[in-house]
Amino acid sequence: MTELLNHIGKLMCAGAVVVTMQSCDKNDNTSDDNHRTPEYSLPARNPWLAQEHYSLTHFNSAQTDVFPFAVKDGTTTVDLKKAPGYASGPINLVTLASPDPNYMWGMSTDRVTYINIAGGGFEKVAECPLPGMTPRTVEEIDRLTAPYTSYNECEKVAKSILGPVPQTIMMSGNYVMCDKDNYAYANAVTTLLRFKLKNAANPKEGIEIDASLDMTPWINGSFTLMAVSMTYDGYLVVAGRRTICIVDRTLTNVIDTYDFPADQDLSNSICVDDKNGIYVATNNIKDSGKGLMQKIVWTGTKLSGDEADGAWQASYDGGPMAPAIKMGYGTGSTPTLMGFGDDEDKLVVITDGAKQMKIVAFWRDEIPADSKPADPSNPRIADSRTVTCGLNGAEWVQSEQSVVCAGYGAFVVNNVRRMEETINDKIPGVLSVGPILEPAYGVERLQWDTANNRWETLWTRADINSPSMIPCMSTASGMVFVNSYNKGTGWEITGLDWESGATRHRVIFGDTNLGNGAHAIIQYLPDGDLLFNSVYGPRRIRL
Repeated sequence: MTELLNHIGKLMCAGAVVVTMQSCDKNDNTSDDNHRTPEYSLPARNPWLAQEHYSLTHFNSAQTDVFPFAVKDGTTTVDLKKAPGYASGPINLVTLASPDPNYMWGMSTDRVTYINIAGGGFEKVAECPLPGMTPRTVEEIDRLTAPYTSYNECEKVAKSILGPVPQTIMMSGNYVMCDKDNYAYANAVTTLLRFKLKNAANPKEGIEIDASLDMTPWINGSFTLMAVSMTYDGYLVVAGRRTICIVDRTLTNVIDTYDFPADQDLSNSICVDDKNGIYVATNNIKDSGKGLMQKIVWTGTKLSGDEADGAWQASYDGGPMAPAIKMGYGTGSTPTLMGFGDDEDKLVVITDGAKQMKIVAFWRDEIPADSKPADPSNPRIADSRTVTCGLNGAEWVQSEQSVVCAGYGAFVVNNVRRMEETINDKIPGVLSVGPILEPAYGVERLQWDTANNRWETLWTRADINSPSMIPCMSTASGMVFVNSYNKGTGWEITGLDWESGATRHRVIFGDTNLGNGAHAIIQYLPDGDLLFNSVYGPRRIRL
C-alpha cells in the first residue's frame, strides 16, 4: 500500500447559455487566415486505429496532443449544467473517436459509454460499468464536485464515496484506445478489457465486454496496468508499472514481455512510431534517482532492447516528490514524438523530474554527426533546457502533463508549487487545487532549432495557470488550450496564440467544479465545439 500511495500518480454544447461573446485581445482579428500556423508534417496514420485523431488518450500514436480542427476566437460564458452531457467518473480522461464519426466512446474510471454526437448533439446511448467498479450515482458525483471550504472537508467527502484511499479509482480506465473495428480497450486494475456494441446496427442495445485478460502473470509484480497502445502491424502494446507486453487483439495470446530495470517504475503512457519503436519514460523509485528513457523495438516476433534492432536507453534527471498534483520522482510526461517524414530531426520529448524541470529532447533514431551533446556520456540527449515559465526564483517548476508538440514547437505547463497543506490523496487534491488551494502558475512555449540542435524559448506566460488538465493545440487556428482557474471568474478553457502567447479564446464556466477537468484532456470537435471532459462527466459546449 505504501508503494500505491507513493506512486499511483497519473492517474459538458448545444443548449448551453451563452452570456457574452467578445474579442479576447484588443488587437485580435478573428479571421482564421490571420492566425493560421504553418503546415506541419504529421505522424503517419496508424491504420489499426479508429480515426487519425482522438483514437488514443493523447490523440495519436505519437502522443502529440494536437488536432486539426479550427476553433473560433472570442469569449464565451456557459452554464455547464445546461450543456448536453452526463455524469460519470470521477476522472473522465478522454472521449475516444469511433470509426463512425457520429459516435464516440466515453472512457472513465468507473464506466464505458457510447455517445451519439450527430447533428451537434451529445447523447449517451449505452453504458457498461468497469468490472469491480460500481458506477457513481448522479447524487454522489454532485457531492464530490460540490463547493468546499477546505481540503480536509473535500477529503472526508471523497473517502465517504470512493473509499479510504480515493485515488485507487485511478487504477482503472487509465490510458485507453479504440481500434478500426470499433473495439474499445481499457483496464480494470490488472485486467485488460475489450468492449464492443451488442448490435453495431443499433447502439442503444448496449455495450458488452467482448474479451478480458488478467495480465497479472506477465506484468512483473505491477499492481496495475498503465496504458494500452497499438503497433502499426496491429498488436496491442500493454504497459504495466514494471513491464510492457505485446498482446494480440483478441486478448488470447501474450506474445512477448519486456521488463524494466528493478529501480524503474512507469506512471505515464507510452508512444509508438511507424517502425514499431516503442518509447517509454520510467521513473526511478528513489528520491532524485535517475529516470530512464527507452526505445524498445517490436520486431514483429519479439520485443527487443538490442541496439542492432534500433533500441536504446538514456538516463534523465529525477527529483523529489512534489507536494501536490504530480507524484513520483521522475517525468510527469508521456513521451511525445517530434519530427516526421522529411523533417530534418527526429526526436522524442519529455520534461524531466528536477525540481525546476528541464525539457529534454532525445534523438530517436541514429544520432546525427553534427550532434554535440552537453554530456558525452549520455549522447542520446540532443539538448535539455531549464523551463522557467516566466517565474523568477520559484521553488518548483514541474509538470504532470505531456509536452504538446506541433512541428518543432513545444508547449509545457507548471503544475506544482509549495503547499502549506499536506495533500494526502490525488482525488481530493485535484478537486481542491483552484477553488480551495492556490494553483501553480506559468506556461512556456519553446522551439527546436534544427540548425543548432538546441531548444529556444519563444514566450512565457507567468500569469496563466493550468492545475491538472492536459493541454492541446489546434494547428488550423494556431492556438494552444489550457484549463485554468481564476479568482472572480472561476474555471475556464483559455486559448493562447501559438506564436505570440496572446490570449485569443476563453470559455468561462464560473466558480463550479464542473469546470475542473481533473487530469483529463481538452478536446474540440470538427465543427469547433468544445468537448469538455469534466471531472463530473463529458459535455459538449456549442461555440
